[in-house]
Amino acid sequence: MFLFTPRYIKDAKNYMHGAKKFLAYKKDILQHAQVCQIESGILDLRSAIRARSREAVSVATTRLDDLIGKCLPPPKNASLRENIEVFLVAVVIAAGVKAFLIQPFRIPTGSMQPTLYGIVGVPTDTPPPNPLIRAFQFVVQGRHSFDLRAKEEDVVVSLSEKTYANFFTFTQIVCRHNTYTLFVPRDPLMRYFRVVPGRQFAAGEVIARGHMDTGDQVFVDKMSYNFVKPSSGDVFVFKTTGIREIESGLDPAMGSQHYIKRLVGMPGETLRIAPPLLYIDGKVPANLAFQRVMSMKEGYQGYSNAGRGGPAFRYLGTPDDTFTVPVNSYFALGDNSFHSRDSRDWGIVPERNVAGRGLIVYWPFSERWGLIR
Repeated sequence: MFLFTPRYIKDAKNYMHGAKKFLAYKKDILQHAQVCQIESGILDLRSAIRARSREAVSVATTRLDDLIGKCLPPPKNASLRENIEVFLVAVVIAAGVKAFLIQPFRIPTGSMQPTLYGIVGVPTDTPPPNPLIRAFQFVVQGRHSFDLRAKEEDVVVSLSEKTYANFFTFTQIVCRHNTYTLFVPRDPLMRYFRVVPGRQFAAGEVIARGHMDTGDQVFVDKMSYNFVKPSSGDVFVFKTTGIREIESGLDPAMGSQHYIKRLVGMPGETLRIAPPLLYIDGKVPANLAFQRVMSMKEGYQGYSNAGRGGPAFRYLGTPDDTFTVPVNSYFALGDNSFHSRDSRDWGIVPERNVAGRGLIVYWPFSERWGLIR
């Protein structure tokens, strides 16, 4: 006498019970031959269960499952449904990664040069290279070349920028008679190529010729600051929410922006700038990131009290000025000190605004590709 029923016997009995229910529900719509085959399969499985042969039970269960499977109609668009499911799972995973782990971010300006490059436009007198070279330059260097000419005598009325998939940015140049589209952002087009409302062009005249180098594309580590506090010298990304001097100059429809700078002042530290040096609590910091900026080598120009040719900054505007960072706040500077709007201009970064640490440059494949220093 058996003291217990083996698991495989229990599973086989459950399956046989399910097969009987299936046959009862579908008997009136199945072909006679199919009914007979399933009934035969159920009898075979019952016999195998009574014999308590694991191998016989396995064979009978497999055969019955195959018979029932052939009676079920194939799902419509099975391949399409499977692909959609895979796509949706991928979207959910990507959204989770972006929300909690890492997020892509494009450097928009040159305030962190030469550590990180923003969008740079270069006008030229020569036409762009052939399409093959242009394709290579775009993939490797993030460079887009163009040669736009006026179809007829015209004048620029307005410029409108549109971004697709948070990556592809186009500018429509609306003229009195024609509208042109360039795969470049609006502000660099106006700044570097002087394409501004009111400018006139003769028929065949160059509107914009040259190339635009995309800003470095970086991954922001959004996870680590959940476990450790930001450190002095980090390249970090933060939201502009609540920073009045920044928000007042933004289009309300755009909402808050994300900035990327270097963290130079921790809560309680006292800062001073005596060009080209930065002082933290009265000492020149030994941190290699600060040392590199102060070296005035390899493109770095040191720290400054004012923009190049501009007025003194609101904070640390003279070599004698000091600033003590409040609690729950940070002081941010751009490595390109003479051409950076940062905490010297608009003040501290609230701790709650910190989004993450700049981790790596993943594109383009320049000398800056890799971990951000």
